[in-house]
Amino acid sequence: MRNQALKVPRRRFLKTVAAVAGSAVLAPTIIPSSALGRNGAVPPSERIVVGGIGIGNRGTYDLGCFLQQPDVQFVAVADIKEKRRVEVKKMVDAHHGNQDCAMIRDFRELLDRNDVDAVLIATGPNWHATAAMTAAAAGKDMYCEKPVTKNIDQSLILAETMRRTGRVFQAGTQRRNLPHFAFACELARTGKLGKLSKVYAHPAGMQAMMSGWLVPETEPDKNIVDWDMYLGPAAWRPFNSQLLDGFNFEKGGGLVGGGVLEWGSHCVDLCQWAVGDCPPPVQYDAPKYGQLVARYANGTELIFRETGWIPLGSCPVRFEGETGWVEAGDSGKIVLSSPELLAGREVAEIGGYPATFHVRDFLDCVKTRSQPKGNADAACNAHIACHAANIALHLGRQVNYDNQTHSFVNDEPANRLRSEALREPWRM
Repeated sequence: MRNQALKVPRRRFLKTVAAVAGSAVLAPTIIPSSALGRNGAVPPSERIVVGGIGIGNRGTYDLGCFLQQPDVQFVAVADIKEKRRVEVKKMVDAHHGNQDCAMIRDFRELLDRNDVDAVLIATGPNWHATAAMTAAAAGKDMYCEKPVTKNIDQSLILAETMRRTGRVFQAGTQRRNLPHFAFACELARTGKLGKLSKVYAHPAGMQAMMSGWLVPETEPDKNIVDWDMYLGPAAWRPFNSQLLDGFNFEKGGGLVGGGVLEWGSHCVDLCQWAVGDCPPPVQYDAPKYGQLVARYANGTELIFRETGWIPLGSCPVRFEGETGWVEAGDSGKIVLSSPELLAGREVAEIGGYPATFHVRDFLDCVKTRSQPKGNADAACNAHIACHAANIALHLGRQVNYDNQTHSFVNDEPANRLRSEALREPWRM
């Protein structure tokens, strides 16, 4: 999918060449069928040109999902690790049958390319929001892995940035595009369970973790590992190889996501969808007996709990209403309080939480300029709920959140954890 400045010349070129090929007598021109979209190939003018930023383990899986799509042309990888740049290039070139995938250390050089329409952002969470907002400023659409933000303020800024720039943003909450999870959320959202009373999310660990400095080691050459770029907006610290593949960096002197933010950005996202993608809860209780209870303005409870689940696989959610309930997990199965809730429908059972459908949703929206399932507003509200719950965990007490002022009510310690200072030059 090209911007208009690129699209018209290419299409005009193809038409001109086709006309010359049809009229030439002495020197006929042979046009590859793939260039004209024949034999099932997608013509170049309709392809979406994609680049990757920070393609590690999860990113490599996502990249595979992108490469499965016939209208994707992957052209460049930006990564702070030389080893990863080489591995991704090898994978992409083998798929496309050429040697064209560019290797870039600084992702800003990738964003400067006029031929790139969209980017896959699969860095560590420390970089997600900053890279996404930088990409938006460069006019790129983006598929961004989760957790997509480090704090509440960043969640709000990210959503506002996407609204202001009109970019297509898809958070990597791929369960929104799996049929059994979508059906469970539909039952809750449309009143099929009666008035919704409780929604349950699995946090994969009720803890608010902190990271710190480790023993300094010799910093590698930046062409092998660019440590300064790896830190990015996080506070500086000396190089240590154990931190190089770490999950996150602390929020100033505060806390990182922990299990609440990691699985929560999936499970709470589904709960948010079930309640109608409304603003996040306004009250978060202190954790008790292995669970944390939050309440929406209408009284519906969002319950983070580790145990008590029907064995339906990882990332389980449960929705309870006055007349029925439904529970689902990554096995692809759902359990209902009554078979009548199916209403004769057959729900596809797809286990293993594949991202292929989510990637396809994103690419379709890049072409139509519509909102994907995991759009920035939905991600913002789900992440605020996770961050607020994490703050209640960290403080060990109840906090109350005001969705109008986007702050905690009369609570300076909690409000100090809404944001963090970003290292220069990465302020957004």
